[in-house]
Amino acid sequence: MTTAATTVVDAKPAKPATMAQALGRALRDAMAEDPTVHVMGEDVGALGGVFRVTDGLVKEFGEDRVTDTPLAEAGILGTAVGMAMYGLRPVVEMQFDAFAYPAFEQLISHVARMRNRTRGAMPMPMVIRVPYGGGIGGVEHHSDSSEAYYMATPGLHVVTPATVEDAYGLMRAAIASDDPVVFLEPKRLYWSKAAWSPEAPTAVEPIGRAVVRRSGRSATLITYGPSLPVCMEAAEAAEAEGWDLEVVDLRSLVPFDDETVAASVRRTGRAVVVHESTGFGGPGGEIAARVTERCFHHLEAPVLRVAGFDIPYPPPMLERHHLPGVDRVLDAVARLQWEAGS
Repeated sequence: MTTAATTVVDAKPAKPATMAQALGRALRDAMAEDPTVHVMGEDVGALGGVFRVTDGLVKEFGEDRVTDTPLAEAGILGTAVGMAMYGLRPVVEMQFDAFAYPAFEQLISHVARMRNRTRGAMPMPMVIRVPYGGGIGGVEHHSDSSEAYYMATPGLHVVTPATVEDAYGLMRAAIASDDPVVFLEPKRLYWSKAAWSPEAPTAVEPIGRAVVRRSGRSATLITYGPSLPVCMEAAEAAEAEGWDLEVVDLRSLVPFDDETVAASVRRTGRAVVVHESTGFGGPGGEIAARVTERCFHHLEAPVLRVAGFDIPYPPPMLERHHLPGVDRVLDAVARLQWEAGS
């Protein structure tokens, strides 16, 4: 299992930093330490990326290592496959979630299979950065939550940070991995801030481990990425109703941390899975099944899901109704058969 490449060094006073800045710093530090790391994608060079994650990299490392590409996602990913086969570590950006769909053939047929196809002789060290999710008023093809597609493709690791610390730590771990990592970046959290020092990055749990962000006894909210702040707010609001909610941040969808999730649900006896992706065929179905299989005799109520509706992503004026909010999370918690439990 890949470990986070973070080391605490001489501490300096932490200042507010955004998730976008932490991601950019992770790319910069990895490129400075390893000349095989290359960044490429649409507008990642001179513009610094639509969300400015790659701002300044081309000035420091040059166009040979920070390369603007044509609008050709299949070509971007196909090129990255060749680069990885020849010993480089490409980090590609898909700019917006649904832009990645033309590259699925490369992803499924080659990226995900190469290491297994060669019986481990040819690793595929590649990071595919995918800004995903809604909440910024984007239109169709700019706000999808496509994590279920990646989760259902064997051979890929799938991670998504929800904090500034995880943005840096998970990105460093993803770049260091010899397996391809789909790195889902929640767009609405790019400008979220936390006290964080790039000179002394906080050590974080490695890929494959979930984290309990809030302890509780009444029920577990299982979530990740853009829905974590929603669940934290819901847990605070739930105290007024007498519910003490625990919040688990998955961080890594593949590998999945059954141990941490099951331990939480066995303590609380109830669980709600919260994410922006659709409910039907979405990640919540797999998560609910795994929780039920491992915690059946500890459950006081069925595992519930709060998800985006089963529709193409709506226009900006309607997205606040589409995305799981605090009220919908609390409504699900209220349906957890409290009269039947302790």
